Formats: sequence, structure tokens, C-alpha cells
Amino acid sequence: MKQLLIDYKQILSEYITNREEQTLYNGQNYVRQLIQKNVAPEDLVNIHRKAVADIYSDLPETLSHAYDFLIEVMVQFGLKTREHQSLLIQKEELRIEMEIAARIQNILLKTAIPEFNKLDIGMISKPIRKMNGDYVQFIHHEQNYLSVAVADVVGKGVPAALCMSMLKNGLETLEYGNYDPSYILHVLNRIIEKSVDDGMFVSAFYGRYDIEKGVLTYSSAGHEPALYFSSKFGSYVDLESKGLLLGVMPEVKYPQFNIKLEENDFIMIVTDGVTEIRDCDVIEARSLLKEIAFSLRHLSAQEMCEKIYAELQRIQDYNLNDDFTIVILKK
Repeated sequence: MKQLLIDYKQILSEYITNREEQTLYNGQNYVRQLIQKNVAPEDLVNIHRKAVADIYSDLPETLSHAYDFLIEVMVQFGLKTREHQSLLIQKEELRIEMEIAARIQNILLKTAIPEFNKLDIGMISKPIRKMNGDYVQFIHHEQNYLSVAVADVVGKGVPAALCMSMLKNGLETLEYGNYDPSYILHVLNRIIEKSVDDGMFVSAFYGRYDIEKGVLTYSSAGHEPALYFSSKFGSYVDLESKGLLLGVMPEVKYPQFNIKLEENDFIMIVTDGVTEIRDCDVIEARSLLKEIAFSLRHLSAQEMCEKIYAELQRIQDYNLNDDFTIVILKK
């Protein structure tokens, strides 16, 4: 501490004498060095106090009380500063951990879009945060069938990502069983109900498409209704399939339905982040989504997904409120 006082006194004396910017800059650098050495703010005030007393021997004694007051104030300032620095370090550590978790999630949940001669497939999934609460998985059985699962966890962050991993493992376990969608959702519901917190639920749409017959068999667990567009009639049908969210109750029956696709028909499966448009209720949002998709129906399925996303972003000033996922199956 004695050497610190000597060095500080020299810089302070030079500045009092010449008032040069360079000397002030030297003082600022010196203070940075003190911070790196973990010198507390109250200690720096004390150093300054002693340096001033050495330079000016005729200072009034009452000035000492002012320094005493400043030292007490700086004690609290120092405590709060160190607390703030500790929080910043914790925040940075958490940010790094989230970056790693997001990369792992992208690897674990990545799904390839299969290619078929008689079916055009498009998909886009954009998280609102680092971790995606939406999940898409394609399962294809040679050239005969395509199964698609679209899920949305009620929750965000790491817990949602862990729940999605559980869902993925469940789907992969059932991958080669060629089971009906109602059975798939029944099994997934039992897995999630037993394994996750009571406050976490999952909405899911599961469809199994017969490539040769052009028939989609589908079931839903509290998910946003998919849209079926008939090219012949130029109109939409909401694929309502009311089933309870996954994870609410252990024994739930999920009804399934069939719909046949003709040439240029398409199915659009979305999560609720697509229909949560500011200043619009759900009905208005779905009507807007239908209008946009109708205007893009001449494009490929992937181009439709990307342009719908771009248009809804533009409408909401590029500030979406939730994870955004669209899957389009176009015959």
C-alpha cells in the first residue's frame, strides 16, 4: 500500500502542477491497474486522502471528516460493484452454457427432409430464443409412407429442450412399427406424463401419408389445426382433431382421421407461433395465413414456407412473439 501511495501522489502532484491531458490519462490508467489488483474503492479514496494531505500540509482539519464520510459511502459502493461484477460473470457463464445447449439441441433434434417423386415437402422452424420449443421429425419407410410429427412444448428454454429430446427418443423407438397416429400419440402421452414436470405439456400433430394412395391419416394432441387446401375447389378445410395435450393425463384416446390429396393439393401444419399475430385474433390470423399461402400456391413447398415466414415477419415488424414452425406437404 505504501508504494501505491507514492505512485499515486506523484501522478496527482504532476496533474495539480501542469493540468495536462496526458497526466490525467496516466492517472486513469493507474486506476485501471488498481482495479485489476482488486484495490477496493474505499482504499483508493484513502490513498487519495493521504496524498492530498502530504501535498497540502495546511488543509483544515474538518476536511478529514468529509473524507471519512466518502470512505463509508465508497464501502457500500464497492460492495455493490463487486456484486454487480459477480452477476455479470454468472450471466456470461450462463450465456456460454446456453450457446452450447442450443448447439447440442440443433444436433440432436436435426431432421432431414426426405424426397419423394409424388410428394413435395417444405419445412421452416425458427426459435424465438436460443432454444427451440418447436420440433419437427420426418420418418419415411422406403417409398411407401411418410410420417411427420410437429410438436410444441408449453414452456421455453432448457426444460423444453429436454422434453423435446424425450419426444424424439419416443418417436425413434416407434419409427419402424408403422403404427397409426392415434397409437403413436397414445404412447408419447404416457412417456411424457410419467417423465416431465406437472406444469409442462406438449401439443403435437402426427400424420402418416400413404404415397401411392395419396391419403393422409392424422391425429392431434391439442395442436393448432392443420390446413388442407383443395386445388380443385380453391378452398381450405381446417383439419380439426380434438385431443388432449400430451402429458396432462395418463390414459387418453386420440381419434384419427383420413383425408385424400389430389394433384396440387397441400397440407399446411403450423405451430401456434405462426398464428399469434399482433392485433389479430386466431380466426383473423388463420385467415391471413390462408390468403398468403393461396397467393404462393404455384411455388414449391419449401419456397412457400420461406415466403410465408418472410411475409409474417414483415407484417409484425420482424418481431415475432413465439417459436415459428411450418411444414407443407404438397402433392
